[in-house]
Amino acid sequence: MDRYPAYYTWRQKSGAYALKLTAWAVLFFLILPILIIIPLSFNAEPFFSFTPGMLKLDPEAYSLKWYASVFHSQNWLLAIRNSFVIGIFATLIATTLGTLAAVGLASEHMPLRRLITALLLSPMIVPLIIVAAGMFFFYTRFNLVGTYAGIIIAHAALGVPFVIITVTATLTGFDQSLYRAGLSMGASPLRVFRDVVIPLIRPGVISGALFAFVTSFDEIVLVLFLAGPEQGTIPRQMFAGLREQINPAILAVATLLTAVSILLLATLELLRRRAEKIRHA
Repeated sequence: MDRYPAYYTWRQKSGAYALKLTAWAVLFFLILPILIIIPLSFNAEPFFSFTPGMLKLDPEAYSLKWYASVFHSQNWLLAIRNSFVIGIFATLIATTLGTLAAVGLASEHMPLRRLITALLLSPMIVPLIIVAAGMFFFYTRFNLVGTYAGIIIAHAALGVPFVIITVTATLTGFDQSLYRAGLSMGASPLRVFRDVVIPLIRPGVISGALFAFVTSFDEIVLVLFLAGPEQGTIPRQMFAGLREQINPAILAVATLLTAVSILLLATLELLRRRAEKIRHA
């Protein structure tokens, strides 16, 4: 039971209860579509609606055949492989570049720091359709359209801002005297960065990497512009399935993606708690 301070009036208590009720209502409104998708993915019939048997909880009305069809389909397997391969390589590039950029922008001696920060964060601000169109016309000059390298570079560019934000937030509580102490003891700047800075900002780096991976994993606009037939990803395959052949296999994939997202969110929460412990240690 919630306990409020003794000096709270009935109006303050009512306002607190109303705020909590509103928060739960908004949360339920956002999660409801996900809660509906999960049971529909087990539908034995090729429908996007609850059958009478499902409503009666008849075991025969539920089936795993749509999950099996995903893993027996060459198109889905190719899309899953492409999503992970592109996401992993894009994450590695975005994490490396974003971490280096965040460390450089954290320095007080960095010239034009605000302007450079705005430019690096621009992919988060500019509408994605404009970014995709610009990349398409730019990539055509270098024959990168329809290649894995082109998709990976494009997804890395989208992931860099997320890495910069998370690493910069971690560097806010970083004690610069530790860096100078390492230099005064004769260590090179690279070794101090590797042995002192990286261990302290690791939670922020990993969080940024996870955000970059999720951004790449869910991206569809850039894929529609830049990918060829062999570079199809899960979102593109889902989009094509909705246009061409609608079946609950799409719901099965959506359920699997939801499970992956929950695991990533749980990982981010663990990293956040770890960062808090390190900051207050």
